[in-house]
Amino acid sequence: MIKAVVFDLDGTLVDSAPDIQNSVNKMLAEEGKTQLDLPTVVSFVGNGLPKLVERVMHVCDIPGTEFERLSASLLAIYGASSSEGTSVFEGVVDVLGELRSRGIDLGVCTNKPEQPARRVLKAKGLIDHFSTIVGGDSLSVRKPDPLPLQTVMADLAPNEVLYVGDSEIDSETATNAGVKFALFTEGYRKSPVTQIEHDVRFSSWDDFLSLAELCDT
Repeated sequence: MIKAVVFDLDGTLVDSAPDIQNSVNKMLAEEGKTQLDLPTVVSFVGNGLPKLVERVMHVCDIPGTEFERLSASLLAIYGASSSEGTSVFEGVVDVLGELRSRGIDLGVCTNKPEQPARRVLKAKGLIDHFSTIVGGDSLSVRKPDPLPLQTVMADLAPNEVLYVGDSEIDSETATNAGVKFALFTEGYRKSPVTQIEHDVRFSSWDDFLSLAELCDT
């Protein structure tokens, strides 16, 4: 029986792409570079801030020598943003409340840096649902390495854990950690659903609780 559920953040619990795009474009404006549209920025999300910066630099023809400076710049810009453009996916709040009422512990495992992740969760009224939050800079490695998810699991329940995410990275992380995976199909995945390994999938959070129960069997 599932004792804990761990969630990815961006593209799973919240649609944060508009705020990420805004921050990226503020950084690019400071560099005198052309702005990026939302689909392009969404295609860069999922592997953490360093990879996001690397991809932005590549498409904007910025030399690699600027990586450290631009990484610090983007983190500062995003860290100071208001989260006004970030929205919680419909049904998430009800699902989190219901899981907690059933005595299931909840955690977050994201490649977003920890402090921005905590800021978004707090701004959107979600942070009190979670016992443990591990971000992309909390450890020396990030997803799909299993250690971030295993770290959350160790604080919640070492076994009987369900991981919920929206991407190939999340699927690989669950496989590497040896836990079941629920795929939210409306996030930032880059591949067809059929190409992403999962135990169950859902397109609406209204369906999540019944699907999660399938993972108990």
